[in-house]
Amino acid sequence: MLKLALTFLVIGLVLGLLGFGGLAGTFVGIAKVLFFIAIALFVIFLIIALVTGKAVKSAID
Repeated sequence: MLKLALTFLVIGLVLGLLGFGGLAGTFVGIAKVLFFIAIALFVIFLIIALVTGKAVKSAID
């Protein structure tokens, strides 16, 4: 039980440093870029699936 409490303490301290430090804005920017990359990949794979009529995995292989 003490090990679990220490684990959560360390996680809380690390997240506190990231949240209250200057890194939060940087991570928001990175998250936005990754979000738009994921949306673009979704649209590309959707178009592949609609055009070929197959599952995307079959179209890529």
